[in-house]
Amino acid sequence: MKPLDQCRLYAFIDEAYRNARPYQDLAKSLCDGGADLIQLRMKDAPPESVLAAAEKIHPITESARVHLIINDHLDIAYQMPHPFVHLGQEDFFDQGHTQVSDLYPEDAPKHLMTGLSTHAPAQAQRAIESGADYVAIGPVFATPTKPTATPVTLDYVRWAAENIRIPWFAIGGIHAGNVDQILEAGARRICVVSDILKASDPQKACTLFKSKLASVT
Repeated sequence: MKPLDQCRLYAFIDEAYRNARPYQDLAKSLCDGGADLIQLRMKDAPPESVLAAAEKIHPITESARVHLIINDHLDIAYQMPHPFVHLGQEDFFDQGHTQVSDLYPEDAPKHLMTGLSTHAPAQAQRAIESGADYVAIGPVFATPTKPTATPVTLDYVRWAAENIRIPWFAIGGIHAGNVDQILEAGARRICVVSDILKASDPQKACTLFKSKLASVT
């Protein structure tokens, strides 16, 4: 798989925006468009549905050497060839965890990659100290994905650019019309959800964001 520090574009297969498109077709479009990571996010879906979707997606991401990240479901992440999970603050720290290694079963056969959501500098610092492989910085702008979340604004992006040394991804309300602002604030990795998934051609939308990222160092 591509080293995490070389990953720039983080895309999603979010059940809220899938619109009944086959998981395999959507995964292939994202991979062909240049996504480096794809998160499977199926809020409120039963675990068996999440596992079934992941099993359809992972052969495509594995072939493309794209990381498949499972949102929330640690046990399902461990069933993938390269286990990778993303957790929110409420799923990690609020559950009493202080170190990512707390998540590993005693007989864990594989290394688990872990990403954590953060919404403020103190949360980012705590996530880094916990051993997270990457942190998400956001939501930068208002987003329909999390309508009750307060935007962290570009100030947090600027802080991250100055202070975070592990891979970090700006997330939240990012679209073609504001991505330049994100990049100017110092982000070099971005998560894009609805602007890609709602596009008539998700592959083309990915390509656009990837070219934007390639224009900055």
